[in-house]
Amino acid sequence: MHAEPCPTCLKPMHLCVCEAVEPIDNAVFLLILQHPQEKRETLGTAQIAHLQFKNSALKVGLSWSNLKRILGREVDYKRWGVLYLGPVKQGAGPLPEVSVVDKGGVPQKDSELVLGDLEGVIVLDGTWSQAKTLWWRNPWLLKCRRIVLNPQFRSLYGQARKEPRRDSVSTLEAAAFLLSRLEAEPAVLDRALKPFALLLKKLRAPRPRPVLPPRAETAEQAPDQAPNQNEGE
Repeated sequence: MHAEPCPTCLKPMHLCVCEAVEPIDNAVFLLILQHPQEKRETLGTAQIAHLQFKNSALKVGLSWSNLKRILGREVDYKRWGVLYLGPVKQGAGPLPEVSVVDKGGVPQKDSELVLGDLEGVIVLDGTWSQAKTLWWRNPWLLKCRRIVLNPQFRSLYGQARKEPRRDSVSTLEAAAFLLSRLEAEPAVLDRALKPFALLLKKLRAPRPRPVLPPRAETAEQAPDQAPNQNEGE
């Protein structure tokens, strides 16, 4: 039987990261939509992101009728952004760390104004194919602003989890990076990643072997008897 996971961070008890969780006050709401299969992933970071950012919600499923149904209130889609999964057409200059693109993946000139007016952001959690499934099964996402990240760091995953692209980052890293830039608080990124770093540290550490009870002494066996000798010989 599998041991029960931690009820808070949902990791196996030997990988619990609750000691490193430090909830952060964020003004821009963070909504994480998680593919059901990703929930079973030991190295997943969606729950950690939800714990690290106070103003957040984590929903598990494949499709929702609209954003209002998820949040339980009216929303203005123009003030919500979603991390874009499609290709980006880079212009002559370097791509900013965070930018808004149109349906064709072209960066918008008014990106800074749009980003500064966002009420919330949506991150799709899962493998590349699972995230695309969430994208296409929720057409209302097309009403949101499409946000593209260009982080200048490598994911902490390293070799722990295979990613489709070298510049891929975890859900926690993407959310923390985005919020740190939207709210002009660069230090938020390192602070938010502490539980993730602890998770990877514990994962790579050798697990102590369980202490086995001493073996019970077996009863002494009677010595083998010599074969019978025929007296007449």
